[in-house]
Amino acid sequence: MTVRITVLGCSGSVVGPDSPASGYLLRADDTPPLVIDFGGGVLGALQRHADPGSVQVLLSHLHADHCLDVPGLFVWRRYHPSPPAGKALMYGPSDTWSRLGAASSPYGGEIDDCSDIFDVRHWVDGEAVQLGAVSVTPRLVCHPTESYGMRITDPAGATFVYSGDTGYCDAVIDLARGADVFLCEASWTHSPDRPPNLHLSGTEAGRIATAAGVGELLLTHIPPWTSREDVISEAKAEFDGPVHAVVCGETFNVARS
Repeated sequence: MTVRITVLGCSGSVVGPDSPASGYLLRADDTPPLVIDFGGGVLGALQRHADPGSVQVLLSHLHADHCLDVPGLFVWRRYHPSPPAGKALMYGPSDTWSRLGAASSPYGGEIDDCSDIFDVRHWVDGEAVQLGAVSVTPRLVCHPTESYGMRITDPAGATFVYSGDTGYCDAVIDLARGADVFLCEASWTHSPDRPPNLHLSGTEAGRIATAAGVGELLLTHIPPWTSREDVISEAKAEFDGPVHAVVCGETFNVARS
């Protein structure tokens, strides 16, 4: 069995000139396609790789760059000429239903009840859920809203970890421990004047990868105004394993080391 991760979007904080905001398609045997985060532009990119009506959605948090293409997915599931049967699963923070329902509603102050098309469930810190053949364990990380990283493991033990958006914290090190592939945000270069508990530098991403003993470090969530080359150089200075900054459209296989 192979877990495959396709980058639908990786631009940090905003849509970039060459990439949608955050979104990653995970495919595995005996598992429905899973889209991890669903920021601006992700619905369009998804159509090149999978039927949007077939996917289940895993949201790390509800900042706009990680979720605001979901209302478009509501339209797809409701009004496509061949609508998908039944409901899809959506996991996210505790206010997922109300926040995305407000974003989707055509009227201010009202909520678009998406319960006709999605079974919305809430993450519980450290409580694994089984989705097809893979297990997904969320962990609360350090970010200014309820935010989760995810640890995804297949039956053979191959492990993919996604940091979500986070500052440097023990939780993300524990989450990434021994991961075969670690997809980690790196939103800026390292400097003592960076706001705490918000994002990671390339230096910090590399330090986490080393502390956690991961097999491969993939950098993501680099905003258009941040130098990719500088972030990569910082990470490589702290981690002696493979380091790569992802680009839209790339696919990675996750296999047990």
